[in-house]
Amino acid sequence: MSTEPSSPLTLPRVQAANCRSDFDLTATELVTLLELAADVKRHPAHYRSTLRGRIVSLLFEKPSLRTRITFEVAAKQLGGDSILTVGPVGGREPVADVARNLERWTDLIVARTFSQTTVDDLARFCGIPVINALSDKYHPCQALADMQTLKERWGGWQGHKLAFVGDGNNVAHSLMLDCARLGLHFACICPPGYEPDPAIVARAGEFAALTGASIQVTNGAEAGLSGAGAVYTDVWASMGQEHEAAERARLFAPYQVNAELMSLAAPEALFMHCLPAHRGEEVTEDVIEAASSVVFDQAENRLHAQKALMLMLVDGPAV
Repeated sequence: MSTEPSSPLTLPRVQAANCRSDFDLTATELVTLLELAADVKRHPAHYRSTLRGRIVSLLFEKPSLRTRITFEVAAKQLGGDSILTVGPVGGREPVADVARNLERWTDLIVARTFSQTTVDDLARFCGIPVINALSDKYHPCQALADMQTLKERWGGWQGHKLAFVGDGNNVAHSLMLDCARLGLHFACICPPGYEPDPAIVARAGEFAALTGASIQVTNGAEAGLSGAGAVYTDVWASMGQEHEAAERARLFAPYQVNAELMSLAAPEALFMHCLPAHRGEEVTEDVIEAASSVVFDQAENRLHAQKALMLMLVDGPAV
């Protein structure tokens, strides 16, 4: 018996042409995308021809396991394919020329870059969708997978609280923006001087005012973790910050997610991490390996959330 749907799928669309940052999705589109991601996960066979004949360009300036593999697998499982290029984008020729070449050959660009400017320039100079697969300012694909994971565990987002511990970085920015639009309380707990971008915090506050969520930025773990049903952390020094690693290790040591810190959150709080994790630094082995850890659920959901994002940006099969 065939597992294909009896009629062609009608897929929702994103009004913006790209996903350069979390701002390219409206609050309604965010919810719709997460609903689609859940359906893609439940019924993968229904979507196996939806991007038939489509080619995805993967431009990776940074090393990757989860992002690269999940986008490659996603393209293939949706009926398309991908081509990977590793190295500086715009190194041998201007980013504008890279974009205008790729739009002639492929149907979607997925860019993992050091600079948000590179993502924005790719989108500015080409007529095919561009997805931000990580930049210095945002990590929207990770946040989408995280929101999907939390809904699977909690059944919804409204009224729950997520606490992010560590650097107010790209992951913190994307989580904050998605939480605010979904009605999920968000706290960012970080050392002085490592707070998230004030402009992004302000925008998240505007979204939160519409959904009843709250946005908190604090240097105190106890205040930020109070009532948190999920505790999230990331590496202390991201790629490109290796020269700061020793100083960051000293400043961030009090913010290590260990059993004592987890005890400040709500009972049975989930532990989250975007991976790769440095066990013994930002998180202890017992916490990341605990039954409450959902780090590999998050990693799995990268595949499904990114499939949904691609489906909402690309105009169906090519043939």
